[in-house]
Amino acid sequence: MTTPQLPAPGADAAAASAALVERIRAAIDAAGGWIPFADYMRLALYSPGLGYYSGGAAKFGAEGDFTTAPELSPLFGACIADTAAAVLATLAAQGQTGDVIEFGAGTGRLAAQLLLGLERTGQLPTRYCIVDLSGELRERQRATIAAAAPHLLDRVVWLDTLPDSFSGFVVGNEVLDAMPCALVHRDDAGQLHERGVVWRNGALDWQDRPLNAGPQHALATALNLPAGYTTEIQPEMHAFVASVAGMLATGAVLWLDYGFAHAEYYHPERHMGTLIGHYRHHTVHDPFFHPGLTDLTCHVDFSAVYREADAAGLSLEGYAPQAQYLLDAGLLDKLAELGTDHPAYLAQVAAVQKLTSPAEMGDLFKAIAFSKALELDALLPGFGGRDDSHKL
Repeated sequence: MTTPQLPAPGADAAAASAALVERIRAAIDAAGGWIPFADYMRLALYSPGLGYYSGGAAKFGAEGDFTTAPELSPLFGACIADTAAAVLATLAAQGQTGDVIEFGAGTGRLAAQLLLGLERTGQLPTRYCIVDLSGELRERQRATIAAAAPHLLDRVVWLDTLPDSFSGFVVGNEVLDAMPCALVHRDDAGQLHERGVVWRNGALDWQDRPLNAGPQHALATALNLPAGYTTEIQPEMHAFVASVAGMLATGAVLWLDYGFAHAEYYHPERHMGTLIGHYRHHTVHDPFFHPGLTDLTCHVDFSAVYREADAAGLSLEGYAPQAQYLLDAGLLDKLAELGTDHPAYLAQVAAVQKLTSPAEMGDLFKAIAFSKALELDALLPGFGGRDDSHKL
């Protein structure tokens, strides 16, 4: 597999990647010479001290590998804060208190934006909980919140596990796409295979094995893939969505991520799947490129998210492109409030364009929300306009 010329990592980063490759090689040997791709992806992203999200490499922003929406503009978080405020206000009207849980908080920018936005609306939670597997990112999150909202830092707590029961607002921006996925391939004879990783000729390489009866075989069979088709299935994401739904006693969940509903995700023309890497703002198609230094993601099957949430007792509140969600949540009004004489106005205009343009993040990214035991008297902010729930 060929990879375009990309910036070379520094000596320390290259050494860390080489150490991770040796750890992966050892895992392959221990497993008898083959591991499922999901196991490789988990090691590449989360292996202690060396994985992409558990090591020390820069990840977000201009110095990292990609830029997330909260890095682009505080207006993004301000819009989500309005959705969260509506949830917390409804809980208060029901005689309940509500907290916030954010999964995969990145640099902490979204947390800071949400806290400040909730403060402005008078809906500050007692606790703002962050669940993140990366110790290095936890420290960045703490520093970001301390710089942007020092008076609110004492409300922030970091959790290692999900609470047994939770009431409030749950949010995750670009979380579901980073969960290890399995790769399946239907060959020209119609046989289903699971794609795995081996060590061959001194390097990581692919190897397929027949996919036998079991949960993954059932998921892959249900897709009715055509011959010669390779794609992802996301059992870990399914289980995660079900766990969050089971945790939620009262409140709402909002996921924002890039992906499609089922029919578009598994379109015949998307026969090579959606797995992609990000390395220093470049797209990488080789998942074995500098393990530990390259982010690996696959797009989200939002129909699968809906099915899992619905089966776990959540009610769908809306599903819309990110552009529609942000515009309905008052993005343009928030931009106008800055005023054209604000020194950041032009930069924010450019950010709004990127967040909402169909050619940028506006259509590929989606927002989906669910609720449980929440007596809403109106649609949640962000879901009062175009609704694509019929596509799920």
